[in-house]
Amino acid sequence: MKKKRQVEILNIIRERPVENQEMLISALAERGYTVTQATVSRDINELRLEKNINDDGVNCYTKVYDSNKFGNIFQQSVINVNYAMNIVCLKCHSGLANAACAAFDGMNHGLAVGTIAGDDTVFILMKTESDARELCEKFRGMF
Repeated sequence: MKKKRQVEILNIIRERPVENQEMLISALAERGYTVTQATVSRDINELRLEKNINDDGVNCYTKVYDSNKFGNIFQQSVINVNYAMNIVCLKCHSGLANAACAAFDGMNHGLAVGTIAGDDTVFILMKTESDARELCEKFRGMF
């Protein structure tokens, strides 16, 4: 039950801004989870959620990722990084594109519209060409 509830919490904070624990308790109740404030507080700590200002200026919960973990996965799986227009393309070792994509998704990058991974390629759709260029440069700095 705890694991399912925590997955649901991550889904909720991805889908909409959650500014406080009361909002999270209410959103969980809408999905059939009756919880106390203490339970939600423990879940927030275990999930390593932090409050950050989103693109709309709302201070809400977000998932914190381990940048070292992402960097390690990235460095071990990605061979080449490039972009065209507003799409970043990661070329990976065969079979490792899903790992690289999942690591990137875990970052909750605010300017990424979405990702898709195959066996050895990841496409990251960015909002603008400038965003794609910036992300590409950031990735290249990780080599």
